[in-house]
Amino acid sequence: GDLRLTYRDLDRRADRLARHLAGLGVGPETLVGLFLERSDHLMVCLLAVLKAGAAYVPLDPDYPADRLAFMVADSGAALVLTTADLVDLAPPLTVPLCAVDTLDLGAVAGADGLAVATPDNLAYMIYTSGSTGRPKGVQIPHRGVVNHLRWLQDTFELTAADRLVQKTSICFDVSVWELFWPLVVGATLVLAKPDGHRDPAYIGALIREQRITVAYFVPSTLRLFLDLVDITGCEHLRLMFCGGEALPVDLANRVLDAVPLRLANIYGPTEASIDATWWECRPGWTRLTVPIGRPVANTQVYVLDEMLRPLPVGVPGELFIGGVQLARGYGNRPELTAERFIHDPYHGTDPDRPEPAGGGRLYRTGDLVRWLADGSLEFLGRNDDQIKLRGLRIELGEIETCLAAHPAVGGCALTVVEMGPGDQRLVGYLVAAAGAEAPGPQELRAHLAESLPEYMIPSLFVTLPELPLTANGKTDRRALPAPRATDGGARVEASDPLQRAVATIWAEVLGVPAVGVTDSFFELGGHSLLLVTVHQRLAAVLPEPIELVDLFRYPTIEALVGYCRDREAVRAGVAGAGQA
Repeated sequence: GDLRLTYRDLDRRADRLARHLAGLGVGPETLVGLFLERSDHLMVCLLAVLKAGAAYVPLDPDYPADRLAFMVADSGAALVLTTADLVDLAPPLTVPLCAVDTLDLGAVAGADGLAVATPDNLAYMIYTSGSTGRPKGVQIPHRGVVNHLRWLQDTFELTAADRLVQKTSICFDVSVWELFWPLVVGATLVLAKPDGHRDPAYIGALIREQRITVAYFVPSTLRLFLDLVDITGCEHLRLMFCGGEALPVDLANRVLDAVPLRLANIYGPTEASIDATWWECRPGWTRLTVPIGRPVANTQVYVLDEMLRPLPVGVPGELFIGGVQLARGYGNRPELTAERFIHDPYHGTDPDRPEPAGGGRLYRTGDLVRWLADGSLEFLGRNDDQIKLRGLRIELGEIETCLAAHPAVGGCALTVVEMGPGDQRLVGYLVAAAGAEAPGPQELRAHLAESLPEYMIPSLFVTLPELPLTANGKTDRRALPAPRATDGGARVEASDPLQRAVATIWAEVLGVPAVGVTDSFFELGGHSLLLVTVHQRLAAVLPEPIELVDLFRYPTIEALVGYCRDREAVRAGVAGAGQA
């Protein structure tokens, strides 16, 4: 917004808060929860926690209370930092909740005397989806983060003249380099407003008005951005990163044809301190896929078979990652840590390559890749039930565990289905429990929302008499029938031209025959990217513009049109009072 901070302001505020935290006993290996939206307080708190020598645990205010409470308890966080406007949204906690904007932190205090973290102390602990039904905390030391930031700077040379937009939730590790890389070199960090990352029009305007030079996009979001925003107007952009899911060739070429910039395709799991490999895209690329490239600095990658033997060019195998960027492991999950972080059988075997600190372990990614003839890696898919949906990492097993906990569900399975070009939807299949009636979509969504974030809740639910099984008795996901977008059954018909116009747009975007005014957009199979398309098309029929976030707040046509008319009436009343 209009708030500006100099480096001096930021440093002084962070020093004061770091002193306060140190007085509470916060230091190296202490974890501090951050229950914050994007704001100046977010950046101050992040720096203060690190200045105190501690590590942070990001907590998204949009997450369900049960999930947040679990993350705080599981991480062992000593306290949680927030702001006064978010206190009432916080889950019940057994540790102190501190609103930083209400603290009287006194005069400026330097950082001298504060405990200093070592390279092997924790910097942050980020929770990712877990296959056992509960999220798992990935513990990342400073060493890997610093290596990654140094690699970024050596490779892409950010300067004090650059302006980077930060729009990724701090619950995802891309935010780490978005937030700290500009500060390492004295560049300008521009924070998108809360919920602004959902709105391509807002992001496009922000890039133009703030003369943004560096930005990150998930490919599915980038495609929508290019559909709705004239990127040629973003003439200051010189560097774009894509990651989180496979980058299609046509999308990469579309960007490079429109703007003369560097486009980097980046790949890496949270367990490898953000990015492990990268590839610089080239104009006019004609291969079928965009490679994920070669390893970043001080990182080793191997393509191995089930016996951990290296595979030659062209032969698919599992990707293993080694080097200084590996996580310490999973908090409170020693068995899982031992399963995924294994001894590196090739550590120190190459006399021509000195092994950096942190060697001796490999992370088993579960990703299937193969070497290409030019020495780069091509991503092929997964060897388990983990998926990436709109750039978000999801373990289908976690959703299945939550869905199976509903008393009327006798069995279930999850999969991702492409309903149309670029329209991927998470679909839940279920069998009713013996003697029970299968619950409807609204009931299932409400049940899952108690423990899962919005992006992990299926767009569609399909009830089956039984789940298809493989020969060894496991659910055969490939045999699950294709879902059909439902029209909601009995409908409450639109009663006026505006409702009918909105209903037509919804039906066309969702791919359903018709929509009733009391039907929920999300229960009809909608998701956030489709909602962006709806928002853009509604501009032609609504009496005045609305924000994208309003569509999340009013997910039925009846509620949305009512909200628009209430606003119109208020404005008319204010105008009438002014004339009087």
